[in-house]
Amino acid sequence: MKPFALLFLILLSFSCSSSEETITQESPKTLYFPPLTGNDWETLNPASLNWNQTAIDTLLNYLELKHSKSFIILVDGRIAIEKYFNGHTATTPHYWASAGKTLTATVTGITEQEVLINTNNKVSDYIGTGWTTAPLAKENLITCKNLLSMTSGLDDSLGDGTSPAVLQYKADAGTRWAYHNVYVKLQDVVAAASGQSWETYFNTRLRDRIGMTGIWFDLGDNSVYSSTTRSMARFGLLIANKGKWNDTQIVNENYITTATSPSQSINPAYGYLWWLNGQSSYHLPQTQLQFPGSLVPNAPNDMFMALGKNDQKIYIVPSKKMVIIRMGDAADAANFALSNFDNELWKRIRSLYEK
Repeated sequence: MKPFALLFLILLSFSCSSSEETITQESPKTLYFPPLTGNDWETLNPASLNWNQTAIDTLLNYLELKHSKSFIILVDGRIAIEKYFNGHTATTPHYWASAGKTLTATVTGITEQEVLINTNNKVSDYIGTGWTTAPLAKENLITCKNLLSMTSGLDDSLGDGTSPAVLQYKADAGTRWAYHNVYVKLQDVVAAASGQSWETYFNTRLRDRIGMTGIWFDLGDNSVYSSTTRSMARFGLLIANKGKWNDTQIVNENYITTATSPSQSINPAYGYLWWLNGQSSYHLPQTQLQFPGSLVPNAPNDMFMALGKNDQKIYIVPSKKMVIIRMGDAADAANFALSNFDNELWKRIRSLYEK
């Protein structure tokens, strides 16, 4: 059996086996959270939101044309739109790619609130020295917060590997923004500080507490998460509610606020592994160029995003009380995170509610 076929079967075994069930409400009364177990999830009739049915059809046709596998819009936690394409189903898992960086950021916050780590401390306090080939004095400048904000100062031109040989000094930590898989060292920090494996700590502190399914798998230079689309939507709902699930604060509200705000001044469109819309300028992966304006001009300025290769998306829009999920293959050309698809997609999302 080919490796990818075997991986698919393993991932499929971790997904729910039954079809998803829904309970429909005409209009939202309060913020809703689906039960931790089972398949019930309240829905909204888009007509109750005064959404344009023709625009809904146009949006879904566009998504199918652009190689999507699934799409969900939550409003106040309830499902307003849920659609699967191209043989994908509600129980089929799919990889998050770099959208899963935000899972690592969130669990780092949980570890800090349990007073197991301090993100202001240097990485080597937790995993020892020699995890890079930078001079010791330079390696010791790199804090957990630098990994969260992509400001480690390590050389991103040597590839996305995370072995010491690849992690070489380029600039002092905090003086240069560069998108790199070195963030995954935070998982080593969490494991070392908690005395548990990364996956065990993740499952008990985050996944199981909000009813997600899914597993991590190792791609060598990165650790990638795979789950159903509804599990991704559960995580988006948690973050949209500032880290609180029903009456339980899973991760500190102040931490989520900080994580979804500019983390440094070099790239104001980046928080703690979250992308931020509506800023004055932005940098993109693989470049040191600064671009003026907002990342996704057609989207609301208060939107923040988890973005992954080949257009895996979590959009969170506080002003619209919306969480939007898109999973699939690349809409156009393969990409690292942001693509032109984001802006084109948002043109069609806006047409739902704009007259």
